[in-house]
Amino acid sequence: MAGKKYNTPLIDDLEKGPWPSFVTEMKKAAKKSEMSNDALGHLEKCYATKKGYWKHGGIVGVLGYGGGVIGRYSELGDEFPGVAHFHTVRINQPSAFFYTGKALKEICDIWDKYGSGLTNVHGSTGDLVLLGTKTEHLENIFAEYSSRGWDLGGSGSALRTPSCCVGPARCEWSNYDTLDLTYNLTQEFQDELHRPSFSYKFKIKSSGCACDCVAALARADLSIIGTWKGDIKIDQAEVKNYAKTMDIKAEIVDMCPTQCISYDGKEMKINNKECSRCMHCITKMTKALRPSGERGATLCMGSKAPIVVGSLLSWVIVPFVKLEAPYTELKDLLRKIWDWWDENGKPRERIGEVIEIKGMRSFLEAIGVAPQPQQVKEPRKDPFMFYTDEDMAGFKAKEAEEKKTGKYKF
Repeated sequence: MAGKKYNTPLIDDLEKGPWPSFVTEMKKAAKKSEMSNDALGHLEKCYATKKGYWKHGGIVGVLGYGGGVIGRYSELGDEFPGVAHFHTVRINQPSAFFYTGKALKEICDIWDKYGSGLTNVHGSTGDLVLLGTKTEHLENIFAEYSSRGWDLGGSGSALRTPSCCVGPARCEWSNYDTLDLTYNLTQEFQDELHRPSFSYKFKIKSSGCACDCVAALARADLSIIGTWKGDIKIDQAEVKNYAKTMDIKAEIVDMCPTQCISYDGKEMKINNKECSRCMHCITKMTKALRPSGERGATLCMGSKAPIVVGSLLSWVIVPFVKLEAPYTELKDLLRKIWDWWDENGKPRERIGEVIEIKGMRSFLEAIGVAPQPQQVKEPRKDPFMFYTDEDMAGFKAKEAEEKKTGKYKF
């Protein structure tokens, strides 16, 4: 046992449910690590007193890098010396999180040597997160990981480590090479990743199709969502096979957000001009339906968790763009976006919040993108149309008359 054994009745309760518990894993690590052991005692005290004792931030890092290490300190350092310093280290993950067993063992062996042994694979940022080390070990950790080809990820007011879905490596629906794009952007924007200079963080997440397996639309300042321009091809024989095991009207036709699908019991039809390429029908009927035509992506911006103005979902900026190496068009657009954000954003304002404040017109003019109908996020809140009480009374009288004569349509 590493250090003092703590009595932990409150966090022990978290091991009693049907799912695997992080407490169990912390106890395993505590057998070898004083830091993990003190982290257990520290967590129990937080539960008992209903207070958090962590102090976030502080000037901590490695030479030449302003990001990748997140300072963590406890107010209870005298009581739990193992967590007096408990810094988090982010390791830049491979595209789509593809690891070999050898690579994971290499990461864990170095972490056991210098840190608590606790990891988070993967956090919402994307990086492989290493939880808990001391200030004096940071340079050694960086030296050992970098000598084996690993790099630190992004943290602070910087570009966060780009992440993506498995893309064409494992998925037939991917409309562009998410892995190559993510690797290319990571290499191109090393300064933006490691030397924080933004108003706040900026996340890029890439999904090969609208299924959005990395939840880009809800979690990324720039969401790159694969799409296509052609029709959805229909295999009517396979449609008949699906009709034997599912209610196509209830599960497909009625669930279509644009109501562009019809099915008469024999044949399925799709009005492709109205289709939003949401992928619902395709994922439910994979053998019967398939995209066709030119492939690319829709660029959406602005999603974030609630901090300043509440949570936001991404909205369309560029309806369609071809994504082929070396991705010059996308990189140029990103630089224009960051320049506008730098000019207009205040500290800790995400770009989605700045667009909401300054307006879409100002943003589109600055980045050189023409306004298009797909960019409309919601109907205008103030339509500049005003009605008097007399107007409203007239509307109600007309409505009542139409109801009497059977002409009322709403």
